[in-house]
Amino acid sequence: MHGAMTIGVVGAGTMGSGIAQKLAQEGFRVVLVDVESRFVERGIGLIQSTLREAVKRKIFDEGRVAEILGRIHGTVDKSALKNADLVIEAVFEDEQVKKDLFRELDAICAPQTIFATNTSSFYVKDMAAVTSRPDRFVGMHYFYHPAKNRLLEVIPHEGTSRETLQKAVEIGRLHGKVVIVVKDVSGFAVNRFFSPLLTEAVQVLSEGWANIPTIEKAAKEAFGIGMGPFELMNVTGIPIAVHASTTFGRELGSLYGTPKLLRDQFESGELWDLEGDVDDTKIEAVQDRLYGACLGAAAALVSEGVASIEDTDRGAKVGLRWSRGPFEIMNDIGIDRAYRLVHAMTERYRDFAMPEILVRQRANGEPFRFRYVDYEVEGEVAYITINRPEALNALNEATVSQLAESFDQAEKDPGVNAVVIRGAGKAFVAGADIRFFIRKIQEGRIEDIVSFTRAGHDLLLRLENSPKLTIAQLDGLSMGGGSELALACQAVVATPAASMSFPETGIGIYPGLGGMIRTARRIGLELAKYYVFTGETISAQDALDLGLVSKLVPPHQVNESIRELISAGRPKDKYAKRDLPKRFQERARLCSAENVQRILQGDRPEGVSAELAERFMGRIARKAPLAVQKANELMDAQMGVEIPKAIEMELEALPYMFGTKDALIGLSSVGAAPPRFLGE
Repeated sequence: MHGAMTIGVVGAGTMGSGIAQKLAQEGFRVVLVDVESRFVERGIGLIQSTLREAVKRKIFDEGRVAEILGRIHGTVDKSALKNADLVIEAVFEDEQVKKDLFRELDAICAPQTIFATNTSSFYVKDMAAVTSRPDRFVGMHYFYHPAKNRLLEVIPHEGTSRETLQKAVEIGRLHGKVVIVVKDVSGFAVNRFFSPLLTEAVQVLSEGWANIPTIEKAAKEAFGIGMGPFELMNVTGIPIAVHASTTFGRELGSLYGTPKLLRDQFESGELWDLEGDVDDTKIEAVQDRLYGACLGAAAALVSEGVASIEDTDRGAKVGLRWSRGPFEIMNDIGIDRAYRLVHAMTERYRDFAMPEILVRQRANGEPFRFRYVDYEVEGEVAYITINRPEALNALNEATVSQLAESFDQAEKDPGVNAVVIRGAGKAFVAGADIRFFIRKIQEGRIEDIVSFTRAGHDLLLRLENSPKLTIAQLDGLSMGGGSELALACQAVVATPAASMSFPETGIGIYPGLGGMIRTARRIGLELAKYYVFTGETISAQDALDLGLVSKLVPPHQVNESIRELISAGRPKDKYAKRDLPKRFQERARLCSAENVQRILQGDRPEGVSAELAERFMGRIARKAPLAVQKANELMDAQMGVEIPKAIEMELEALPYMFGTKDALIGLSSVGAAPPRFLGE
């Protein structure tokens, strides 16, 4: 996949080997270096062990494991890093050791090689200063376990060039990371508000407010986490908590410092005792303390420009696996209450000032508003990035509205000739936000679903008919509304990780953003019905062969392919008739008019192999019958009219579809057991 790119990783411990594994999994060539062969061998062994676990869990097969391991070259020879595109340092947290390593690498590596440090404790600028390439130096802070945890903090220092930052972010994205860009300050972003959760929990204990089991329960409920602060310290290591809080306390002030009880526990060499009874009468008071410390630290870092509110929340949800980010929590508990709890911290820790962002928000009297869509222009191309990776970029009202605003901006810019729409993280767009649909059904406000869908259709029609070339950059999964968004664009550039699907009939509804309309016009009514009825995934290669995708390229060739499409200009007719490749013809026959009638009556389709018919009927049996019937009716009717009229038909049927019991059953089943539809 990334055959043209080699990444070096220095340090074959748990973090280094995990980073190497993740890079290799995503197609990079990796050189893994350590000072002794036994350390390199141990690192390769850790990777093999993790991959064996993945085989047991059926994530990978043996062939894929061999492929991944084949991309990793372990060595003690640092000269093997000479021509690497990027070298990531992942040795233990000793500033002098790290600096000595970078001095050595600076003499070995080619001038264009970018250096990155995985430090969590030291300033990136101090590491960069010992090299002759501070402009090609950046922080890349991975979270444990780096092969599994998707968060990556990318930290430019003041001297990091724009090109270096872009390259680091792109490499992060290409190996499946959710990248947040943060300032080069002590604690960066995530640890800066996570460490006070641990230290304030210890303060609460030392002051006798509550025992450990009570604090654990309070924290789990407050932040939606599986382990409380004391169990987390037991698992990750009390020494790490002491080291972090010592550094942060020195750099940032007493809110972040090390409580005496935490240092005493560290010196005892024992873990925290988690046993005991919970006192529910103390839960709220403990939560107030924990909220005050964490939310105060989060508000302070945003006030200082360390990270955005969106990236701070993203860090909590992706990196720490909290159910809500700090700013979402503030909205949920109310800005007034959040202000009061943080203000209490300013009285408890006199060197901690009230964060300006919280003062402003309280004065505004409104909750925080989140930006889910990023907009940037490079040359003649406007890039619109749906940046909600913690929700797989699912479309909600805010996202669709912000997409439309960004597209307005691109259309009005005379210097922009093409608009590229892409998704952050491992997905393009995983469909619409199901929670919105469920809430509106339960409130009896299906008209809001219709309004939301109409706004989506308006945007997609504009993308399809814009005088500027619109391109979907599909380098991850797209489902439902995501596939519909891609198909509305005038061209689609896909990578091998891309896919399309229409899973709606399996959750009690039909594809409601033109997926039925545009797919049927591109690949024929019969095959379109097959994919809509079954929800079967269309791979990137299949999408290319069917003409749904314009170009299929490795990730490192995406930008070049976008330039080629721009040079070629807008396609004359994306709905021009194409011959259906032979290997899809049997699937199309499954959904001939005659066979669809048989299927809807519960009879087996004819004219196809018994194996395919059986597999198809098995899939249909798991779908919502009313959704399949309505999708069939609509698709037949839509073929005879222009697209705007076909859209109106789709919108008119929404109140019926979302008013069925099956719609609520199906939508509520997402992430749970398969639904049992009633046909009502």
